[in-house]
Amino acid sequence: MSVGENNTLKSPNFAFLAVHEPQLVRLGTLAEQYFAPDPVTCLMKLRQFGELLAQLVAANVGLYDVDAEESQLKLLNRLRDKGYLPGRSNQLFHELRLAGNQASHSLSGDHRAALSNLKFARELGIWFHKSFRDANFKPGAFIPPPDPVRETEALRQELERLRQEANESRSAVEMALAKAAEEAELRQLAEQLLQEAEAEAKAALNRLTNLQKRAIEQPTDVLQQTIRQAQQAEKEVVLDEAETRRLIDAQLRAAGWEVDSEQLTYANGTRPQKGRSLAIAEYPTADGRADYALFVGLQVVAVVEAKRRSKDVSGAIDQAKRYSRGYQIKGNETLPDGSPWGEFKVPFVFATNGREFLEQLRTKSGIWFCDLRRPENIRRPLVSWYSPQGLVDMLSQDVEEAHRKLAEEEFNYNFTLREYQKKAIQKVEAALAEDKRQLLVAMATGTGKTKTCIALVYRLLKTKRFRRVLDYFDAVKIGLTATPALHTTQIFGEPVYTYSYREAVIDGWLMSWGRCKIRRRSQVLLMSCWRSCSAKSDRSRMTARRRLKRWRGCLLRAW
Repeated sequence: MSVGENNTLKSPNFAFLAVHEPQLVRLGTLAEQYFAPDPVTCLMKLRQFGELLAQLVAANVGLYDVDAEESQLKLLNRLRDKGYLPGRSNQLFHELRLAGNQASHSLSGDHRAALSNLKFARELGIWFHKSFRDANFKPGAFIPPPDPVRETEALRQELERLRQEANESRSAVEMALAKAAEEAELRQLAEQLLQEAEAEAKAALNRLTNLQKRAIEQPTDVLQQTIRQAQQAEKEVVLDEAETRRLIDAQLRAAGWEVDSEQLTYANGTRPQKGRSLAIAEYPTADGRADYALFVGLQVVAVVEAKRRSKDVSGAIDQAKRYSRGYQIKGNETLPDGSPWGEFKVPFVFATNGREFLEQLRTKSGIWFCDLRRPENIRRPLVSWYSPQGLVDMLSQDVEEAHRKLAEEEFNYNFTLREYQKKAIQKVEAALAEDKRQLLVAMATGTGKTKTCIALVYRLLKTKRFRRVLDYFDAVKIGLTATPALHTTQIFGEPVYTYSYREAVIDGWLMSWGRCKIRRRSQVLLMSCWRSCSAKSDRSRMTARRRLKRWRGCLLRAW
């Protein structure tokens, strides 16, 4: 990178963003400058880059509020909910946010994290440019920053690989720009940029405000086209294998696993240990190296196949099954009780590409999982990883025994259940026995859905079919509704049991609204007849009695 006329900053990785906002180029370049001497500051600058980029997304679609004191988290969630921040782009924004927060609050961060986040920031910049400027933009290869003073062997190899890729793809002009980035010039640039940062921030705020004014005047169809273009650009976000692994590492770490796919590898001597929950990378089996083998203490509980984002994740479960089949004891580690299950030695298998699960990209996103202990178990997507304790608890659970107990469990509780409530519970339990994961029960308003739910949950916990309710990572979703609307059945499917308002009225548990109106009118007429019966003349009393008898017959027929 270099400074040309009028002190304009030229960055090989971020210069294309100048047409949107010069401050983006400035923050991206500052992050590059600080990469070698100070990776913590590099991560802070990239967090600022992500914050400004998110504000630009909001301003371009009329969602930016200059007066609102809105956190980055709330803004990202708002943009996601409106459809402007799909899938992987949303994930990368959060990676910049979390790494920057950690750098700011605990002054922690290394060159490995800084390099990853530089690449994340550039991919977000490319996504933004394709979404709001040029859908056919060709960015070229990522140009690696200067070598850090201290680098691990893995980082050195990756930097060398990136330079080689860049040299193969960039022009002679780009190579000249890269060679011009000498250390003295970089220091001078950094000082200059810091001095101008405050003034540039004010100018950026004015530009955001003007963008917002123009965006709110756009017709709805233009905004819908923007959503479609952002979604298409998200599909083209490309992360190499190293950065995909880094995202997966972060997800496993958040679930409670010790993981570092560069350092905690089998080749580096990492082995299972008592008292530790290790995700050991590149673990050898008779059928190839598993990307991760998950150990709780000395016990191997799962193997993982990791794929790049463009690959089919659901199909990768088959490769993970081969690792389970070909697992071999190499030291003092142990297999779980009950192993093998048919041809499989390791009970649980996963496949992932590090991308959050999207229903519209069902087989190419998420964390896919299969329990190999029962041949009828099918692969399914999860929203997050099992924790070490979660897998241990699953190992101790006997699903078949739980369903046997459910079938034998009586309804002798301290509250009485009606027959239709018992039927609803039994239908849910039968669907669970078939390993259905999304269930819907439709019961009319006033028929006791809450009471039914309490009894169902009690039975499931008592028989140990489930350990707790509201397990987020692998939820069996059970919905109860009075009116199964289209959006409800799209989530849960068709009801496994329905008890309608008409049935409840016929059974005598609910009252018809039409009959309520008849009853009110009849009460008025009966009162009128009763008063007539008290009339002084015999003729009046006889007439009133006939009318009372006639209305009594009408009421009996209505009820």
